Amino acid sequence: MPQTRPGGFDTVELWAVLARACRKAGLESGGASLIRGQTNAVFRLGLHPVLVKIARRGTPVADVRRTVVLVRWLAESGIPVAPLHVLSEQPVVVEGHAVTFWTYLDQPSDPVPAEALAKPLHVLHHLPHPPLELPLLDPIAAIRRSIELADMLPGAVRGELRERAQELADRVFGVRYAFPEAVLHADPQQGNALHDEGSVVLCDWDSARRGQPEWDLVTVEVHCRRFGYGEAHYRAFAEAYGWDVRSWPGYAALRDLRELRMITTNARKASFQPDTLPEVLRRIRLLRTGDTDGAWSIL
Repeated sequence: MPQTRPGGFDTVELWAVLARACRKAGLESGGASLIRGQTNAVFRLGLHPVLVKIARRGTPVADVRRTVVLVRWLAESGIPVAPLHVLSEQPVVVEGHAVTFWTYLDQPSDPVPAEALAKPLHVLHHLPHPPLELPLLDPIAAIRRSIELADMLPGAVRGELRERAQELADRVFGVRYAFPEAVLHADPQQGNALHDEGSVVLCDWDSARRGQPEWDLVTVEVHCRRFGYGEAHYRAFAEAYGWDVRSWPGYAALRDLRELRMITTNARKASFQPDTLPEVLRRIRLLRTGDTDGAWSIL
């Protein structure tokens, strides 16, 4: 079984990148702890109220620079975003690896309710075009890339997922959307939001795209339904946003596409987080049976 490699790095190299990036930023890396590593490697510094995010190995520096520009523009536009740590320049680049620094926000035990995402998303979806070029959301292409890289899955299962992706590509081709194209978070959910002194801020903007707001809304719905938050939790979000994506004729197609994207993304990540593979395979079994209500475990 492959070993876990946070952010795609070997352990020695990862900590060396952290130490060099902190020195460049005028911070101490001593006492740092790794708190997340499935995609990017995220550290909490022990001597400063700062989070350090080392972009996944192979991530273009230009992509991280775009995220920094976007987050600063969003903050200026009134979107509550997790604050960047004050540095003259971000990202810090160490041997081609992009590193960003963020203000650490201490979190209570209660998760962010879905309802708290509604107003920020509504404002986001009505912003003017940003002063940068965001990629167009293309979930089908992303799903297909993930399937090809999901080398922990048996070949027959990958073939099954390819067929499912093509079926969904055909289904969504004729969907008519209710809203115009907008700036999307692209992965809005309780895990990508933080409490901040009585309010809520959105974080993890690496996946931000331009596309249909329905994608963001169905993402919240999937998380509420699949991860045990419950009907009332989602209904409060829909009422606060002012629209229930489930009332839209394209809902079932986009729901199924969003869930396949989540499954295949985690299947790809299982190559460097092998302990997640049983849950990925369990989700695929639920997919085969057409079970849209079976609970998923958070990965």
